[in-house]
Amino acid sequence: MEPQSNEEWQIEEGIPQVEDPFIQQYLRGRSSLILEEQKQRHDSNLTKALPPTAARACNIVARIRDRELHQLSSLSGLDDARFPEAKSLDWDRVQQTKLWRIIKAMPKGSLLHAPLHAMINADFLIDVAFTTPGLCVFATQPLLSEDDLEEKLFAFQYSLAASKDLEVRPTVWSSAYEPSSPIPLKKAASSFPYGGENGFRDWLRSRCIPQAGRANYHSRAMPIVSSLLSYEPILRACLRHVFARLWSDGIKYVEFRTTFTFPYRKEGKDIPEEGHSDWCHVFQEELARFQGTQEGQGFYGARIIWACPRSLSKRDIVENMKDCILAKYDYPDTICGFDMIVDKDDQHPLTDLVPILFWFRKECSAEGLDISFCFHAGESLRNGGDQGLFDAILLGARRICQGLSLSQHPLLIELIKEKKILIECSPLSDEILGLTDSIQTHPLPVLLARGVPVSLGINAPGLLGEPNDLTRQFWQAVQGIDSMGLTGLAMMVENSIRWSCYQDQPSAEWQSDLREGILGEGTKASRLQEWYAEFERFCQWVTEEFAEAEGEEQD
Repeated sequence: MEPQSNEEWQIEEGIPQVEDPFIQQYLRGRSSLILEEQKQRHDSNLTKALPPTAARACNIVARIRDRELHQLSSLSGLDDARFPEAKSLDWDRVQQTKLWRIIKAMPKGSLLHAPLHAMINADFLIDVAFTTPGLCVFATQPLLSEDDLEEKLFAFQYSLAASKDLEVRPTVWSSAYEPSSPIPLKKAASSFPYGGENGFRDWLRSRCIPQAGRANYHSRAMPIVSSLLSYEPILRACLRHVFARLWSDGIKYVEFRTTFTFPYRKEGKDIPEEGHSDWCHVFQEELARFQGTQEGQGFYGARIIWACPRSLSKRDIVENMKDCILAKYDYPDTICGFDMIVDKDDQHPLTDLVPILFWFRKECSAEGLDISFCFHAGESLRNGGDQGLFDAILLGARRICQGLSLSQHPLLIELIKEKKILIECSPLSDEILGLTDSIQTHPLPVLLARGVPVSLGINAPGLLGEPNDLTRQFWQAVQGIDSMGLTGLAMMVENSIRWSCYQDQPSAEWQSDLREGILGEGTKASRLQEWYAEFERFCQWVTEEFAEAEGEEQD
């Protein structure tokens, strides 16, 4: 007797067939359910509206991504197509891949989360410091132990008198050092107890770059870099350096976050200026100078989100806010937002600062100034609680930075979508700083699946201050997240443009621009139109450059 076929066996057992009407009805219902869920994804409308060339480019990129992920996993010693941890990635090898070439060439719109102190290459900054006459260093206590060298405050200050002082005085590495007294940089470097000037440069570099698994990068690096940016010639050199790096990475507009906790000095001046209006003047001059060069043609611009450390006393926070208001009054085109940032463990939760923030808003209104809130909140997956998310939403923040714990708050997710608040996300930086374990455990895919508007930014240099930091974030997102593709990246770029503060806008006008998007008549709409034209040219390039290699016939 011949054995039964599977089909005969199923019929004999009375198992329904796929062709049966009620099974077909089930499958149609299943397909409808999947489509209904997909409508909630952040890139749903864009996927449906893609022109043929863009859709073809998306398919090509997906095939390249899948093949290169298997190769990457194999080279990293993984058994399957799992994305390696960021610290184990061979970035030199990554930059030889087709996917990297594609992501590098992609127009990236705006960079909305960019701490200025994290955007400057450490080696460049150190070289500038050593070639700047009159630069000195100081510390609030002698730096004697390894813990002192790793954690205690160390900063720079211009001082012509101190730099010319030939008296032999104890340096910061001596127990006899007088706290906060300026020591000439070259003298401090040559007397560094662990290798002289070369050892000093290595140590300083280690303080200015993120270390894998160390979440205190900002508290270690920010005072050093901010103090250097508080002296005019170094500020000018660094701004030129950063503008060129951003433009080379396909970025047309940027909003820097920076702190103003060190007094600003003009070139050759021992006495600091009152406030930071002159800092803003230099910022505007260097921006205009870059835009006027052939290299900077097409660069839309840059603005500043004033970042105040929560670790300051409430009295000092108010004084910092007053400084912000004066700078905004003098240079309204430079300052566009205000943030309260975490820079060390000892800090005020956002809730404690609500009365001060209401006072700040009232003072801005009295002066006729529009400074929107763009708060850090929900910055850890491990601490639990809202970590300021409720306050950021209730205080009317237009953007929230990080929002790692947002995925644990279903009600807040709906409020974020309803109020059109953007989440600024930096998965690669979060992993390097130890805030998340890997791209697979990052909440970004959950937020995107729930339709939360997200843009990618840089919370710290992607890998030690390399020039393609945003490209690294894009590459990691598309290669490390199964559900991410070219449309997902494109949607986040569109978000970065829609939520850019190109100009000051009252709330009603801001919300109207967000609703109208590319169909509006303002600056954002025109820049969205320009970006989509660039994106279509980019997609055409992808199809021409990679279609044949991917086994497609050219049109």
